[in-house]
Amino acid sequence: MRQHDARRWVLIAGVLGSSMAFIDATAVNVILPVLQNDLRATVAEVQWVIEAYQLFLAALILLGGALGDRFGRRRVFAAGVFIFAVASAACGMASSVEALNIARAAQGVAAATVNVTSLALVSAAFPDPKLKSWAIGIWTAIASTA
Repeated sequence: MRQHDARRWVLIAGVLGSSMAFIDATAVNVILPVLQNDLRATVAEVQWVIEAYQLFLAALILLGGALGDRFGRRRVFAAGVFIFAVASAACGMASSVEALNIARAAQGVAAATVNVTSLALVSAAFPDPKLKSWAIGIWTAIASTA
């Protein structure tokens, strides 16, 4: 595979990974009334469906970067995507608000690693300053749209 093609795949993977995490941070807001009804939860309990994700994401994003530096960005990114997928499946199967909140917290932990390592991977894949600016601009535009 040519270097140009490899960089393109790094950008695509980085954008998809970070978009997945950003979309999940806000998409659940739409379904909160349904969750509250289906899980027979209080307003405070469903509020934690959002807060569990955001709290762990915010608290661990610096640790996610440090893990990427220590164990390799690609490895930490892949682990984060895997954990996020497993936690998403757990969210879908949750039969109580407590189980859902635990799964959402796990998604937040995974998102902390995915967001920071995806940007680091994109940055490292484009060493030329002009191309790096372009790639980070694409990453930012698509992730912020998500």
